[in-house]
Amino acid sequence: MSFAAESPLARQVAGALDWWRTAGVDLAFTDEPQAWIVEEQQALAASQPAVFRPPVREEPRIQVGGAREAWPQSHGDFAAWWLGEPSLDQGPPDRRVPPRGVPGAALLVLVEQPEEMDQATLLSGPDGALLNAFLDASGVDSVYFASVLPRHMPHPDWATLAEHGLGEVLRHHLSLASPQRILAFGGNILPLLGHDPAKSPETLLQINPEGPQVATMVARDLAAMRARPAWKAALWRRWLDWTG
Repeated sequence: MSFAAESPLARQVAGALDWWRTAGVDLAFTDEPQAWIVEEQQALAASQPAVFRPPVREEPRIQVGGAREAWPQSHGDFAAWWLGEPSLDQGPPDRRVPPRGVPGAALLVLVEQPEEMDQATLLSGPDGALLNAFLDASGVDSVYFASVLPRHMPHPDWATLAEHGLGEVLRHHLSLASPQRILAFGGNILPLLGHDPAKSPETLLQINPEGPQVATMVARDLAAMRARPAWKAALWRRWLDWTG
């Protein structure tokens, strides 16, 4: 027997080979990963007929108020435009409610939308009754009543309306009405006036609706105050501080 065959290493190698032959293993294998599943999926996809998918068509963006050059340039023309312009609201036009009052009033009262029972007269329901009591106590002699929306809507999408230009329409309306002061009821009005939503909703503002700055006070909506007498008292205190 040769020296190499008698060496311990040679005996170990021969023993290992005999072990695997006894176990039935007579081929070499590799453990490199194979992407079998991916290849099967690609083959399956190639065998399937192509599916036609029509291109996604974006809906045309509707600008609230339509073309700005067609907006009314005088307060006398505003009411007819407010009741008839299709882009202001997608609902039935016969449910729209016009503003009331004369331009240049000492106070403009602004609400988010007409009351549900309003038809020809804005704020003809319980919210209007509360507001009239407040105005009687305040002694303001001339008031202009306006709403941000032309008709009552159960759940307006304020963010989308603002994105589509509702704030510009509102500021144009305020410019035509040209009041001396503005008292706004409802927190959804603030962003439309350019107010920072991070600030308090009861902040006193100086807004510029396409003209001289107008002192503005924002309060909670009238329906909420009807349910909370303490909020009515707080409004009265703020009003006294504001008007001196």
